[in-house]
Amino acid sequence: MSEHTQATDVNAAVAAAVKEVGPQPGPLLEVLHAVQHRLGCVPEEAVAPLAAALNLSRAEVHGTITFYHHFRRTPAGRWVVQVCRAESCLSMGGDAVAAHAEKYLGVSMDHGPVTTPCGRITLEPVYCLGLCSQSPAALVGDDPQVHLTPQSVETLLAGLLAADAIGSAA
Repeated sequence: MSEHTQATDVNAAVAAAVKEVGPQPGPLLEVLHAVQHRLGCVPEEAVAPLAAALNLSRAEVHGTITFYHHFRRTPAGRWVVQVCRAESCLSMGGDAVAAHAEKYLGVSMDHGPVTTPCGRITLEPVYCLGLCSQSPAALVGDDPQVHLTPQSVETLLAGLLAADAIGSAA
C-alpha cells in the first residue's frame, strides 16, 4: 500500500469515526475508539486530522492516545496475549512465565506491548486480570489462562502459532 493510500485510509477512518460519534461534548475518547476499531490502531498519521476535526491541538490528541494504554500505535497481532504483571502473579512465578514467553517469541515487553516480527502474536503486560487466586495468569483474547508455568505458556504460544499457520494454509 502506498503512503498516499495509507493517508487516504487514515483520513477516511477519521472522518467516518467523527461522523459516527456525532456532535457531543468531549468526543475524543469515543472517536479514538472508533478509529482504532476501523484501523486496528491509532497511527501517528491520524493525530493531525483528528485534531482538526475536533478543534483540538495535536498535543491534546497525542497526549490522550499515549495516556490510555488501550490505544495502540501499531496494529496488534492476530492473537493478543495479556500477561499479568501484578503482585499476586509475580509472587507465584509470573516473572518466569513472562520471561519464558518473551524468550520463546523473541520479543521484549520492556516498553509495553510488543508484536512478534511475523505479526501473529502481541504480548502485552497488564496489571491485574482479577485472577489472583489462580495466578500466574494471562488472557488470550477473552479466554483466561491460569496456573501458568514456563512450559505451559510455551505450549500455549506454540498452539497459537500452529493454529494461525493452519488457518492461513486453509
